[in-house]
Amino acid sequence: MATTDLYQTLGVPRDAKADDIRTAYRRLAKQHHPDLNPGNKVAEDRFKAVASAYDILSDTEKRAKYDRGEIDASGEARPERPSYRGYAEGERGGRYRQGAEMPEGDFGDLFEDLFAQREAASNAPRRGRDAGYTLTIDFLDAVAGTTKRITLPDGKSLDVKIPPGIEEGQTMRLKGKGNPGRNGGPAGDALIEIHINPHRFFRREGRDIHLDLPVSLSEAVLGGKISVPTPTGAVAMTIPKHSDTGAVLRLRGRGVPAHGGAQAGDEYITLKVVLIDADEALETFLREWSTQHSFDPRAGMMEPS
Repeated sequence: MATTDLYQTLGVPRDAKADDIRTAYRRLAKQHHPDLNPGNKVAEDRFKAVASAYDILSDTEKRAKYDRGEIDASGEARPERPSYRGYAEGERGGRYRQGAEMPEGDFGDLFEDLFAQREAASNAPRRGRDAGYTLTIDFLDAVAGTTKRITLPDGKSLDVKIPPGIEEGQTMRLKGKGNPGRNGGPAGDALIEIHINPHRFFRREGRDIHLDLPVSLSEAVLGGKISVPTPTGAVAMTIPKHSDTGAVLRLRGRGVPAHGGAQAGDEYITLKVVLIDADEALETFLREWSTQHSFDPRAGMMEPS
């Protein structure tokens, strides 16, 4: 078990003069006093150790006994020195006080310094606390950007400018829009967590927009121009002839708009052929067509891998 050295506790040499010991104690006591470190167990223990060391080293008789090894760092007589057993039994409980107490002596000015520091700390300007909010916006507003108004707990309103391309769960920080500071300190910030409602048709991956687009059989086979929805409105797009379900087409720059140095995303359209326009004439045509064109779309699926 490590042995405590009182001189090391105070940070002074073994031949330190009484004034040096007193100065070292005052400095450490101010630094670690519990009143200036509320809730800090380490500082409290350090303060107790400093007070205990000073109690012994500031007393000429105790210091001499400590230097000769007759008492230990707690002020108790060492068991292996029976000649001082009487001292241990007679005085160790009455004259030595352990704990977060100040050693005996005139330390009124030290208390004044401590209280002055506490008062200065309590009156110092302090920054206000941050205020947290959540804001839910529509999918298209998140893509294009918008301005939304939120109501604060005090009844005041705050306009929040949403930048284009904001993502789900992203937190915006509005400086100085949080709780007011104390004693002239600056206000805290408002932290606004963004949530986005899903869209019926669009979905987002990074800065790209994805859309499953229904097309008729005739549009898929014959191709041609059709109107396609995008986050900023409908645009014309050409479907190649003989397009199949699952074919992916791209509209450059029709995804999340460019903002803050980021490049605009694209919109990817996945074609989904629907047969809602099938009728008897189409059925007759396909029967005749299939007799002349042999095609098995599942070829190879039945073979063992």
